[in-house]
Amino acid sequence: MSSLRITAGPYVFTARLEEKAAPRTCAAIRALLPMRTKLIHARWSGEAMWVPMGDQRVDVAQEHHTSHPAPGHLLLYPGGISETEVLVPYGATLFASKVGQLAGNHFATITDGLQDLADLGRLTLWQGAQDLAIAIEEA
Repeated sequence: MSSLRITAGPYVFTARLEEKAAPRTCAAIRALLPMRTKLIHARWSGEAMWVPMGDQRVDVAQEHHTSHPAPGHLLLYPGGISETEVLVPYGATLFASKVGQLAGNHFATITDGLQDLADLGRLTLWQGAQDLAIAIEEA
């Protein structure tokens, strides 16, 4: 089983890939890794952070999608009516953009470090963009 190692600001998290529920999305994410970018606070989604990916398209249809992710449920929005992004919710979240409500593919769940996720969210809100690195960890 594969997992993700996520380093965001001063925090480190481990996330389980949801390969049974979202196999195509997990494959698309694997193709993007390792990823080094910035994590910023969400503007419309509530208690969440996101990785804006602009016009980069990820060729995957909806699978295991939601607009109401739980804290630590990572979503991929592959582009369409809004820009491509990865959403990282840390509290009450309704996934949305300036064009309205969105649904993203739940591709990973944070399993280690979840207790630090809200602190990272507040840090990102008050201190700004945080460095983010995501890589595969094979078990």
